[in-house]
Amino acid sequence: MLIGEVAHRSGVSARMLRYYDSLGLVRPTGRTVGGYREYSPEDIRRIFHVEGLRSLGLSLSQIGQALDDVGFTPSALVGDLIRKSEERLNREQELLERLRMVDAAEPFGWQEVLRIIELLHGLGSPSAARRQQAVLAPAEDVSVPAELLAEAVRTESDPNVAGALRWALARAGGDGVASLVSGMGSVDVDVRRRVVLALAELPGNEATAALTDALGDADATVRRHAALALGARGVTRAVPELVGTVVEGPNDIEAAELLGTMARDAEWADRIVRALVDEFTAHTADSAVRIRLTQALAEMPGTIALDTLQQLARDDDRAVALLASALVETLEERPDD
Repeated sequence: MLIGEVAHRSGVSARMLRYYDSLGLVRPTGRTVGGYREYSPEDIRRIFHVEGLRSLGLSLSQIGQALDDVGFTPSALVGDLIRKSEERLNREQELLERLRMVDAAEPFGWQEVLRIIELLHGLGSPSAARRQQAVLAPAEDVSVPAELLAEAVRTESDPNVAGALRWALARAGGDGVASLVSGMGSVDVDVRRRVVLALAELPGNEATAALTDALGDADATVRRHAALALGARGVTRAVPELVGTVVEGPNDIEAAELLGTMARDAEWADRIVRALVDEFTAHTADSAVRIRLTQALAEMPGTIALDTLQQLARDDDRAVALLASALVETLEERPDD
């Protein structure tokens, strides 16, 4: 079969077939009566083998080695091709995400596009100081996509940069909560902890709902941060976790203050005091816990915890008794709120 017919039937151009010939990759082995070089069935089969291997991303030199070296094993080469393909796909995915972020900002001109690209480069810096600078740099009236900031919040481990990102996300407005919430489903507990801290700084019912869901998280730190944020918003669903925070610490002082504020609601005052008192029974031998609980009772409004503190002034734990006695003196002088 002559080159023109081979090109027509195989879909490989005559120019490429001549190039294969020049490289010695596929050389027609037959001759016609007139002396023209002719492709044999075996040659044509080799052409299809070459095209098949090209479709996997092999170079022509690699293809020649694969077809001619009887000792050639494909595993190492295929593994290398997989790695390079994954790297290429990752680059393409990063480019796609970058384009989506630029598009989400709805820039009016190329200056805005350049500002967003500058921020993306800054956030990708290995230097924490550079990342923080990129977040805090003057925005020049360019709206930064909440999705970009939310993604950075989920991955940022430096506390200073993370704080700057949360500040920027709160200022960005838009759909910040929706961009964060997906992170609460992460198997990485550090991601969930970062997300709940960011949600705590976002206003609105949507953020409150997401924080309420976080009270059911498997991680105590996530639950604690969610409870503190919800307590500051007056959400009573957080009361059990706030009591638990008083017991376990840290943030026991903040939790006690929030419980005191929430106890100003007469409907909740008795429940909160009762919940704290129940913890004394559960922790009879832990002096540190009993001291934290005693301090929390002192945060209750008016004198609603006075009777309980008077009882604690006779506690077997001397440190608890001394603290309760001092608090009783203070409360007896406090007017009812």
